[in-house]
Amino acid sequence: MNAPDKIATLLSLTREPFPASRKTYLQGSRTDLRVPMREVTLTNGETVSLYDTSGPYTEPGVAIDVKRGLLSVRTPWLDARADTEVYAGRLHQALDDGAKHEDREAQRIEQLRLDAAALQRPPRRARAGANVTQMHYARRGIVTPEMEYVALRENGQREWMREYLGDASREQRLRGNPMGAQIPAIVTPEFVRDEVARGRAIIPANINHPEVEPMA
Repeated sequence: MNAPDKIATLLSLTREPFPASRKTYLQGSRTDLRVPMREVTLTNGETVSLYDTSGPYTEPGVAIDVKRGLLSVRTPWLDARADTEVYAGRLHQALDDGAKHEDREAQRIEQLRLDAAALQRPPRRARAGANVTQMHYARRGIVTPEMEYVALRENGQREWMREYLGDASREQRLRGNPMGAQIPAIVTPEFVRDEVARGRAIIPANINHPEVEPMA
C-alpha cells in the first residue's frame, strides 16, 4: 500500500461513527457559533449528551484533506473584533523544511512547499496597542464568542449530570476541588468571563490557530 492510500484508509477509520451515538449541535447567539456534542444512547434506553471534540473528522459531509488542513472555526470572530492584522511573515529558509543545503535539495524542497501551500495561512498579530488574549477581554468586561462557546459546551451535559449526581455519596465522591469557584446550576457566558478574569479558567485561543475549538 502506498502512502496516499494508507493515509486515506486511516482517515476513513477515524471517521467511522461511534456506536449508539450521533453528533448534535448547540446553537449560539451567532449563526457561526455551533458547539458539537455527542448524544449517546445507554443500554437502558436513556440518552446522555457528552463533549464531542472530534472536530470535522466525524462530519460525514466534510472533505478531509491533510494537504489543506482544517477549516477555520474562529476567523469571523477574529475579524469582527478588528484588533488583529494580517502581515507578511518571514521568508522560507531551508532549515524550515529540514534541509541544511538548499542548493542541493532545491527540487525536493520546492515540491514540499507546493504540497503544503494550502496549509499556509497568512500570520496574524495584534494591532499596535492591542492585547488579544481572552484574559484581557475578560478583565475589560467583554464576553467573547469563545466564552459563549465554552459556556454552551459546559452546559451540554449538566441537566443529565444533576440527575446522575442526585446520589449524595456519589456527588461528594465526584465533586472534586472547585478551587474557590462557585459553580452555578447553569454556566453562563458571563460566569465563564468572570472565571477567566479571575485567573481560575484559561481559554487557549491563539489567533494563529483559528481552527481550534475553544475549551476552558
